[in-house]
Amino acid sequence: MQRIVSVSLGSSSRDHRVETEILGEKFLIERRGTDGDFKKAIAMIKELDGKVAAFGMGGIDLYISAGNRRYTFREALPIARAAQKSPIVDGSGLKNTLERRVIELLEKEYNIPLRGRKVLLVSGMDRFGMAEALVKAGADVTFGDLIFALGIPIPLKSLTALDRLARVLAPIVVQLPFKWLYPTGEKQEKINPKYFRYYRENEIIAGDFHFIRRYMPEDLQGKTIITNTVTSQDVAELKRRGVTLLVTTTPELNGRSFGTNVMEGVLIALAKKPWSEMKPADYLELLDRIGFRPRVERLN
Repeated sequence: MQRIVSVSLGSSSRDHRVETEILGEKFLIERRGTDGDFKKAIAMIKELDGKVAAFGMGGIDLYISAGNRRYTFREALPIARAAQKSPIVDGSGLKNTLERRVIELLEKEYNIPLRGRKVLLVSGMDRFGMAEALVKAGADVTFGDLIFALGIPIPLKSLTALDRLARVLAPIVVQLPFKWLYPTGEKQEKINPKYFRYYRENEIIAGDFHFIRRYMPEDLQGKTIITNTVTSQDVAELKRRGVTLLVTTTPELNGRSFGTNVMEGVLIALAKKPWSEMKPADYLELLDRIGFRPRVERLN
């Protein structure tokens, strides 16, 4: 049995494990939160290194991207380097392939129109593949990178603006403590709706669920959410707040959609080749063989 473990800086209250079979191989997939404790995450990876088929790096990105540039988070490097035998991935390979495809599938196979619709993508640099796909589909996209990561209430309205921002700020931002930019540990359980107007002004809210959840208002009547990692409790909460449609870019496994880092770990285990050699075409070929489809669920 192949074992995939996502070691996350997020809350341990969101831990989950599931056994499943993919392309004839059995998998044990686990998510383990460390409640924001970097040392605990590193120790856990060292303890399991060589005993798992692949690690996922959860609750922190190794990279953010814009245009053709990629920027590495300083605090993520010690976590990544803790794995010497088992490959470790942060989900960026799937964000750039699977999530592009999901946006295309929403119109082609699920009859969910995007052209002209107002979309809030909470962080374009975190999901640049999704950002480009939404713009290509003709959506009216607002990028919330300054708002949701830095607390600066200035929306960005184009990929060009996002790229310019990245060139100036990203080299500085990736040197900052990650907890300043993204909710980790118990902060993932708190909701402060101070940016409610950006939710109100857009029909579709897309991107990382912890960013979405952190600032979501009580009233999400009629909204569509396009995201990744949600628990059954998250789904119930979105339904209570009036969300019409939930789309997760990774499939549901026993009531939980795991993060892109976990599912990328699964693909690395199936590929039987070093992560460093994986190309977008390799991911897409595996996704086609597996028949991955997004989870599309009407809540209200």
